[in-house]
Amino acid sequence: MDQDAQRRIRELAEELSAGLSSAADDEVRTAVAVSVAALRRLADLLDRAPDAGAMADRPAPVELVAPVLGVDGCAAGWVGALLEPGAPRPRILVAPTITDLVAMVRESTGIRVVGIDIPIGLPDNTIRQADVLARRALPGKASSVFSTLTRSAYAAATRLEADSVNRDLVGQGVGAQAFALRDKIVEVDAWLRTRPTVTVLETHPEVSFAAMTGAPILASKRTDDGRDRRLDALAAAGIARPSVLQGQGYAADDVLDACAVAWSAARHAAGLARPVPDPPEVFSDGIPAAIWA
Repeated sequence: MDQDAQRRIRELAEELSAGLSSAADDEVRTAVAVSVAALRRLADLLDRAPDAGAMADRPAPVELVAPVLGVDGCAAGWVGALLEPGAPRPRILVAPTITDLVAMVRESTGIRVVGIDIPIGLPDNTIRQADVLARRALPGKASSVFSTLTRSAYAAATRLEADSVNRDLVGQGVGAQAFALRDKIVEVDAWLRTRPTVTVLETHPEVSFAAMTGAPILASKRTDDGRDRRLDALAAAGIARPSVLQGQGYAADDVLDACAVAWSAARHAAGLARPVPDPPEVFSDGIPAAIWA
């Protein structure tokens, strides 16, 4: 059903509701109130239902051809969603560092791909195309993609210093939220330089969810509605609800993000994921910079 029809249903509900006070008969008022509630429920259901175009754009449920790990930052450090062929649902693991998390998983599982929600491949004096294109692919949700700072800005000790360096190099300042990711970005960059013997991909959960559903999920991931929509998207994509959604040092949105990242990692293992940009950019660090989904 199109948006005009949904809007008309809501308007009809409001018109009926406005006439309630003028109804003289109690039975009439009761019947109108029931009708108003039913129309509002119908409008809510139609608003939540994906349209036919979005359904057509959804990829088939992912087939796990190898163990993969999706990783997201959290208060405790890092939370991972491990997907394994034959396992009924993701296994959730937490560790203080990315090195510890991957090592813990590899003690028992031969993971092939690690997807991580953190910028990989830091620019020298330009804006990353991965960030620009990811924002363009997320209408209504573009603010969820932060601009990656230059490598020199991440080397600065304070946000004010980083702001000055970044403005000189690319003409952009450094916000508090972007700089708050500094320690985790530097940590992952250092880990990559140890040359871990596993494929490591940069992903972005909102880009992954948009690829799953055919459109961005606009509801905030920290609301009940946003959480439910993301769980529904994961289920339709072949990833069952994790047995654990939150714990000490990590929240439900962290786990859902890790699961979305794991979905992209699984698609990469199956040869289905695509990078943005394609081909990836490469800066002086020699690390391909792209967001995969």
